[in-house]
Amino acid sequence: MRKNSFTILLGGQLTATDRLKAAIAGSRVIAADGGMRHAAALGLEPELWVGDFDSSPEDLSRDFPDVPKMPYPAQKAETDGAIAIGEALARGAESLILAGALGGERSDHALMHMLQAISLARQGHDILLTSGEEEFYPLLPGERVIDLPKGSLFSILGFSPLTGLSIRNARYPLDDFQLPFGSSRTVSNVAEGPIALSLKSGDAILLARPYDMTGA
Repeated sequence: MRKNSFTILLGGQLTATDRLKAAIAGSRVIAADGGMRHAAALGLEPELWVGDFDSSPEDLSRDFPDVPKMPYPAQKAETDGAIAIGEALARGAESLILAGALGGERSDHALMHMLQAISLARQGHDILLTSGEEEFYPLLPGERVIDLPKGSLFSILGFSPLTGLSIRNARYPLDDFQLPFGSSRTVSNVAEGPIALSLKSGDAILLARPYDMTGA
């Protein structure tokens, strides 16, 4: 992650793993509505708390009395998470960690976070979506290395047809592969350590489970 990094606390599931704590270390923090409930477990005090506060219990305000609030009406044109991301970008964010972006009661929100991540990556931002137990990385045309523990599970989910997909340092490597839209070919691979990826065209998400060694 780049120096100008922000962590956005969202309302999905979150486990305060060592890997998550290392990822957010030194970042600035903005909470979106009920995502504030994760702040204490992560030892964070956000610089801003945004939303309509319909999913924030009153005791959170008592626990964080000094965090400035930016309230929005319930009938608004954006989600609380999108508002929080916008505030981070307005403050110069180059890297975004969306903590609590996955799981939870609203599958539509989780899917929207993935689509937002791809859009933000296209704009040149470094993006990580995480629940602590799972991590999502946008994959766009180009090359990148993702540091995963040896033996951990990962999958690549195409949001469009993929061309020229290469996966190295994995149990099931690929070289210049064409992945049709909707194919399950790249589900359930196993990292042999940091994995190297390259893609010629298309949009995808890499879903990693860094603590899941069931494929080893």
